[in-house]
Amino acid sequence: MRPRTVASLLQRLGGTGRRAGTTRNCLFLCLDDEQELLALGMLDRWARGWVEPIVPPPSPRHIAAQQLMALCLQEHLIGAATWRSWWGSLPIFDDTAEDILQFLCAEGYFERDGGFLRIGPEAERRFGRRYFSGLTAVFSAPPEFTVLAGRNEVGTIGTDLLVEEVEGPRVLLLGGRSWKVTHVDWPRRRCFVEPVDSGGKAMWSGLGGGLPYAITRGMRAVLLGETPPGVTLTRRAQATLAELRSGYEPAIDPDGSVVVLPSEGSGRWWTWAGTAANRTLQASLPTLIDRRQRIDEKSLRLLPGIGPRDVAAAVANVIWRGPEVAATAVSGLKFSAALSPGLARRTLAERLGDEAGARAAVEAPRRIYRP
Repeated sequence: MRPRTVASLLQRLGGTGRRAGTTRNCLFLCLDDEQELLALGMLDRWARGWVEPIVPPPSPRHIAAQQLMALCLQEHLIGAATWRSWWGSLPIFDDTAEDILQFLCAEGYFERDGGFLRIGPEAERRFGRRYFSGLTAVFSAPPEFTVLAGRNEVGTIGTDLLVEEVEGPRVLLLGGRSWKVTHVDWPRRRCFVEPVDSGGKAMWSGLGGGLPYAITRGMRAVLLGETPPGVTLTRRAQATLAELRSGYEPAIDPDGSVVVLPSEGSGRWWTWAGTAANRTLQASLPTLIDRRQRIDEKSLRLLPGIGPRDVAAAVANVIWRGPEVAATAVSGLKFSAALSPGLARRTLAERLGDEAGARAAVEAPRRIYRP
């Protein structure tokens, strides 16, 4: 088994121990040291009674645009000034609702008829096939392929990105990076890739990938000496955990984060804040954090030549921004065409980041370490 969330762990655990006289149990088979660390991080959160909260994805502006068009399709006409009465206080419409409506009108998704709106030619062109079936379905569930760079999973994609006609190498955009497809295992639904400099298309599945703040903190707690109660480790797993704790010792501090500043080259900030929070930190601290890197949950590479004063000054003057989003990335956000390009990118950025986790990392004490 290979769950990456406490919720998926509990789902698998719930399928065991159903026969009389048996108990629920779960066996983790970890292929490398980092998989063991992830498993122990999840088990630490599980032992503390934590599970991922059930919350709707933030900033559903593309769904707001879809709902407006679907309402107009249902009613044939909607009032340009009274459409809000259909939803009341439903939070799907934020302060950008009027901008969305104006864009739909300007781009021909709606046509004005006095004080009313009707479906326009652009909505028919983009969504009118098969009696607007593409517009009335918010969710689509095509077969998904796991994308692997070596043994590391970098995301999932839909079949369409693997079967559409392309000139030259097939390049995907996942996790803010471009990947060239080297092999597709169709029966097992696996797609093997290697990194390239630029290009590619993305299929947005609603998840940002990576590990969240809570599980990353669980990993940190394990490295600091916590052992999840009720968990039994094999001798080999115990030896691996000891090696992990020893290897990560310079990057862990019980009172906060660690900033490693070597005499030459680039430093590294061990935030242990999760992937989404690190994306937000990268976007919000451009004078401190190197833009050209693959973001993970543990640390961030700093710009060359950064010193302790540079770190303090950047953190003291942070201006919070959402992660940078490539223009091609929004094409996989369903109904993104019904949003202005800027608003579509802003929507995706707000879903990819974690400002709360980033703020926690900035506000925590920092220990400067010079190897």
